[in-house]
Amino acid sequence: MKVILLKSQKGLGHAWQEIDAADGHAINFLIPRKIAVQATPALRQKAEAARKAEADKKMVDVKLVEERLAALAEERIVFKKKVNEKGHLYDGIDAKEIALMTKLPEDAISLEKPIKESGTFDIPVAFGENFGKISIVVEAE
Repeated sequence: MKVILLKSQKGLGHAWQEIDAADGHAINFLIPRKIAVQATPALRQKAEAARKAEADKKMVDVKLVEERLAALAEERIVFKKKVNEKGHLYDGIDAKEIALMTKLPEDAISLEKPIKESGTFDIPVAFGENFGKISIVVEAE
């Protein structure tokens, strides 16, 4: 049975992609859970329009990230956190917190583990084909 995915599913495909699923899987699992709908000509057109809109949005996001990275290359972002006498943070700084402070998408920030000590850190940023790094400073409050 031909179905159009409404959500991206690991092992099946991306949102708005038309796939060929087994009848039982489509009828008993995908359609009732609103993961997919049966493919019709009208839905195929809607899916094509949604894919184009998603691609356009991604292009805009890439350009915005590129501009933001260029602006952040000159700046140093300062975090003020409580630290103990050894300079270790009570609360670590993770990618989500850095994303909020820098106004970058969270998935663009490549942080292996949260930052748990004071100092200066270079954080790699990768979004699409854009690569760069931002410098953050963690200071005692």
